[in-house]
Amino acid sequence: MDEQNIDDLKKEQGKGTNTPPKPFNTWAYLIPLILFMGLYFFTNRDYAVEVTWNKFKREMLTSGDVDRLTVVNKERVEVFLKENKLSQEKYKDVNEFSNTSGPHYFFLIGSIESFESKMEEAQQDLPASEYIEVKYVSRTDWFDNILTVIFPFALIFLFWFLLIGRMGKGAGGKSMFNFGKTTARYRDANSQQQQVSFDDVAGLDEAKAEVKEIVDFLKNPERYTHLGAKIPKGVILVGPPGTGKTLLVKAVAGESKVPFFSISGSEFVEMFVGVGASRVRDLFNKAKAKAPCIVFIDEIDAIGRSRGNAKAFQSNDERENTLNQLLTEMDGFSSNSGVIVIAATNRADMLDRALIRPGRFDRHIYLELPNRTERRAIFNVHLKPLKLSSDLDVDFLAAQTPGFSGADIANVCNEAALIAARNNKESIDKEDFVSAMDRIIGGLEKKSKVISPKERKIVAHHEGGHAVVSWMLKNADPLVKVSIIPRGKSLGAAWYLPEEHQIYTKSQFEDQMCIALGGRAAEELIFNEVSSGALDDLEKVTKLAHTLVAYYGLNEVIGNLSYFDSTGENDRFLGKPYSEDTAQLIDREVRKLIEKMYSRTLEILQKNEGKLIALAKELLRKETLYKNDLEQILGKRKKKENFETVPEPKI
Repeated sequence: MDEQNIDDLKKEQGKGTNTPPKPFNTWAYLIPLILFMGLYFFTNRDYAVEVTWNKFKREMLTSGDVDRLTVVNKERVEVFLKENKLSQEKYKDVNEFSNTSGPHYFFLIGSIESFESKMEEAQQDLPASEYIEVKYVSRTDWFDNILTVIFPFALIFLFWFLLIGRMGKGAGGKSMFNFGKTTARYRDANSQQQQVSFDDVAGLDEAKAEVKEIVDFLKNPERYTHLGAKIPKGVILVGPPGTGKTLLVKAVAGESKVPFFSISGSEFVEMFVGVGASRVRDLFNKAKAKAPCIVFIDEIDAIGRSRGNAKAFQSNDERENTLNQLLTEMDGFSSNSGVIVIAATNRADMLDRALIRPGRFDRHIYLELPNRTERRAIFNVHLKPLKLSSDLDVDFLAAQTPGFSGADIANVCNEAALIAARNNKESIDKEDFVSAMDRIIGGLEKKSKVISPKERKIVAHHEGGHAVVSWMLKNADPLVKVSIIPRGKSLGAAWYLPEEHQIYTKSQFEDQMCIALGGRAAEELIFNEVSSGALDDLEKVTKLAHTLVAYYGLNEVIGNLSYFDSTGENDRFLGKPYSEDTAQLIDREVRKLIEKMYSRTLEILQKNEGKLIALAKELLRKETLYKNDLEQILGKRKKKENFETVPEPKI
C-alpha cells in the first residue's frame, strides 16, 4: 500500500497517529457573520435625536435656530441647526451624541404634501429671506438590502452546515458525504496504546489455545504453510454475556502485532439505504491493503440474523443487503488472503447458516461460564490491584460464586472495594465480599421499607417453607442463609450454594420444583390461605415443569419426544411443531406434575410443621439466619446417601 493511502487511512480512522478527528468548526462561519453585523451597526448608527413636529416648530423653527432641512426618501426629515445655536442649554442632549456637522434631529412625515403645507403655514410670517432651505434626496442603504436579501439565505446555509456537522459526528465523525466509509477503529502493528495480553485473560485456557494458534500463524506463517495448512478465514466466539469474548479478542490484538480493525455490527447499518454494504466493502478493501491483519466484528448478530425466518414480517432489507455483502467479502470470487475475521455474539442461534459455515467462519469457539477452578483464576486477576486483608481465602470466593461470569466476578471485586471504602476500612475482607455477592444476587438491602407485622409474618413463614423443604430433600443445593430483609423487589430470600452439574436427573428437577413451591405450601399450611408473594416461584416452577415435559422427554405420557428446536428452524412458522391434541396433552401433564410436587411439598411441611414455626419465629427475631442457626433449629442436614426416599403422593 502506498504512503498516500496509508495517510488517508490514518486520517479517516483517527487512530493510527493518535490524532482525534477534527471537529466541525462552527466559529469559522459565526465570526464573519458577527463582524458583518458589527460593521453594520457601527457604520449605520443614527446619532440624530428624534423630535416631534410640534417641538421642532415651537423650539427650533420659530426661534430661528434651523439652518436647513433634508427630506430623505420622502419619509424622514433631518434637521441641521446653526453652529452658533448648538451651545444653548436646550440643545445639550444633541451635543452629547450628534456630530457637529449634523444632522442633529430628525422626525418622520406621512407625505410630502402634508409636510410642505405645514412648513408653509409655519413660515408665513417670516420674510422671504429667512425661509428655511429644504433639500430632497434619495438614499440607498446597501447594508439593509444585503440583510434583507442575503441574510435569510446565510442563516439557512449556516443551519445546514451545523446539521451536517452533527450528522457527521453521529456517524463516527464523518460528514454525510462519507457515510459509505467504514467507521472501524484502526490500530497498526506498532501502536503504543494500552494493550491486553493473554496473561490478563484467566479461566479460558481452551479458548486461548485456539486463538493463540491464529496469532502464531500470523507471526510464523512458514511453520504451517510448508505443510500445506491454511489459516482459518474466520473465527466466531460464542458464549453467554460476560464470559470474556471481547477481552479475548483484545488479547489477540495485543499479542498478534499486526494491523487490527474493530467495529460493532450495529455500526454498519444507518438510516440511508446501501450504507451497510458500502461500509463492508470499504472495510475489507482497507483490510486487504493492510494484510495480514485482523478484522473484529463485535455483536455480529446485529447484521447476521437468519434471512427469511418470518419472525413475522419484521425483515429488514438494509440489514440483509449488508449481510449479503459480508458473505460475498468473506468467501466470494475476490480474494481476501491474509484477512482474518473474528466475530463475537451471544446469540449464535439467530445467525444465518450461510454465515457460520466452513469457508467463512471455519472455527467456532464456545465460551462457557467458568467452573470453580477457572473462577479462582479470574479472581486472582481482578484481586491484584486491590488492598486485601491477609486472611482472605480465594478458594472460598470461588466456591461462593457458582454461575458467575468473568464480568460478574469483576463486579464483585469492585463492589467489595466500594463497601470497604464506605465503611472506612484499611483493607477488604471476607465480609465485604459476602456483602458484595448479596448485593449483586439479591439487590440492595432496604431495611427502611415499611412492612406491616402481618405481612412480615407471612414472609417469614414463606422463606421458612423454602428452607425446611430444601433441608429435607436429597437433591437440594446446600442452604447458606435465609433472610426476610427486603432486597430489590423481593421481601425475603434464601441463599443456596448450587452444585455444578452438567446433566440433571428427573429427581433433581422434581426436588427443585418442591423447593420453589415450599413458600406457597407453607402459607397454606400455617394461614389456610395463600398470598401473591409466590409469583416468582410459580413462574420458575411452570417453566421448569414445561421444560421437563416438552423438552427433556422425562414424562411417561409424552414419552421420549422433545419439541425443543436448537436450530431455530421452527421460528419460520407461526404455530407450534405439534398438534392441538399434543398441546393439550402437554398442558395437562405440566399441570399434573406441578400438582403432584405441591402435594409432596405439603406432606414434607406437615411432618416438620414444628420446625417451620420455630424457624419463622427466629427469622422474625433475627431477620437473617445462617447455616449454624439453621442447624440448631432443623438439626444437622443428612448426607445424600442417608436420605430416605420420599414416597410420591397419588394424584
